[in-house]
Amino acid sequence: MPSALSQVFRGPLKLVIFDCDGVLVDSEEACCRLCAQAARDAGWDVPDNLAVQTFSGMSLATIQPMIEQHAGKKLGPQWEPTMQQRFVAAMKEGVEPISGVHAMLDAVKELGIPVRVASNSSCEEMDVKFAVTELTPYFDGRIHSARDMGTPKPRPDVYLKAAEAEGVQPYECVVLEDSDPGARAAVNAGMACVMLREPGKAIPDWKGVERIDKLSDFPEILSRLVKVVS
Repeated sequence: MPSALSQVFRGPLKLVIFDCDGVLVDSEEACCRLCAQAARDAGWDVPDNLAVQTFSGMSLATIQPMIEQHAGKKLGPQWEPTMQQRFVAAMKEGVEPISGVHAMLDAVKELGIPVRVASNSSCEEMDVKFAVTELTPYFDGRIHSARDMGTPKPRPDVYLKAAEAEGVQPYECVVLEDSDPGARAAVNAGMACVMLREPGKAIPDWKGVERIDKLSDFPEILSRLVKVVS
């Protein structure tokens, strides 16, 4: 077993929980650019080339006060639902799957491990993303939204809800994440976390966190964890 994961994972592996944006679907940049445009409209100059760096992994509930602070004005109670509908509309126009995601999910399925999704995105948004990218059959009825719960990452609630729905303990789960807030949520939930990061980009030095730089590496890690017994 990878040494970092063994700090938290006790096995046997009973559930794999996926983040959505940046792990399954390539929609994060589009959503972050919409947030950057909203920030500029409010008076905070966030260029598109810094959109992902500024807003990656954050919920709208976190982004709104951040923009308000920098812009020096309130955005009002309709800002979040308005942005949510902009996200959904953008996803309907087209979103791409992360490279290799279907092969990776097929390999996880062959290992016989249950899967769920736990994301800061709304269920409405994820339904559109998964339909466009043909991922719905993998996760139909197994999707959890931190936004809909009102408890966005880095709070652990959405990951704990996924484990509860599966009837398993947090230490029997492995999370696949790409953002620091998402990984923090997994750590706070007491779950082992694998982070998908491009080569050269560091991951946080947190207990129970391992890295991969391509999705095809993930099933191999899981195959080793399946063999671990408590």
